[in-house]
Amino acid sequence: MRSRSQTLARKSVDAMVAAIEAYNKPSFSYREETFAILAINAWELLLKARILQLSGNKISSVLKYEKRRKADGEMSTKLYRAQNRSGTHLSIGMFKAFDLLEHEYGDSMPAEVRKNLELLCEIRDNSIHFVNKGFDLALLVQQLGTACLKNYLVAVRRLFGIDLSDYNFFLMPLAFYGSDAGLQGVSLNAEEKKLSTYLRAETRVPESEAEPGYYNVSLNVNVKFTKSKSDDSEHVRITNDPDATPITMTEEDVREKYPWDYKILTTRLGKRYSDFKINKEYHDIRKSLESNENFCNKRYLDPAVRTGIGKCFYNPNIIKEFDKHYSKKS
Repeated sequence: MRSRSQTLARKSVDAMVAAIEAYNKPSFSYREETFAILAINAWELLLKARILQLSGNKISSVLKYEKRRKADGEMSTKLYRAQNRSGTHLSIGMFKAFDLLEHEYGDSMPAEVRKNLELLCEIRDNSIHFVNKGFDLALLVQQLGTACLKNYLVAVRRLFGIDLSDYNFFLMPLAFYGSDAGLQGVSLNAEEKKLSTYLRAETRVPESEAEPGYYNVSLNVNVKFTKSKSDDSEHVRITNDPDATPITMTEEDVREKYPWDYKILTTRLGKRYSDFKINKEYHDIRKSLESNENFCNKRYLDPAVRTGIGKCFYNPNIIKEFDKHYSKKS
């Protein structure tokens, strides 16, 4: 049975797949707007899933809290769960999730990811009030969308170990949408021109930084057709031989059980204890626990060989062991 974080992560993937499917439809006039709305929704769900994963799947970690006005007119000091008009509890927004990951868990996302989503939010917000029809904007959305998908793929694999190889995660190049697309470049209205100018300014990078990195704000898509001989391609063989060496991939389960790295563990301990210090005592306690698989899983670059410098990932239950050595904050 999947945990809350795994379920929400899978729901996030469904939202991103829907965004791609809507964008790649052969005839769909609300293409860019729909992609921006669904892609942002996918990222918000993914970030909330990460918070749930790091908090031991406590639903309170992603809920929105607010003060209430008391009978005497004063605002309460106690925080209450915020509700919508139907009485359902409200959850935090995407950028609040960014802030919580960084300040509460020490698991900040790269600045490129946040910037990319801020620009997609501009497109989403403009879509609600205006109609974005210009080809100029369509091109900018594709560049932002391509970077958004690349960032998402990296994050899903890193945070949850989810394999997305069964999906075609790409946006159809604009070159396939018709040869008359370039003629629409003069159709921008005043609002579209402002948005287009803003997006171009925010996505412009110096030539020295033009090479794509692990995470990106915007990416250009270049399509080129070349002849190739099939003899030059790589050959892959799949076998049902029962004597073949079995390979089992359980990355998603491993990341769910051991979601904390050193930085997150240290941040959480600092938030929990009044006398916690990053010193020899802390490192000695931590290292003594790393041999216990209930608390730590050491990952190697080559799991089969298990040599070299590995990286430790921790189960949140390791906190209970530190409770024996430090004093909780009141």
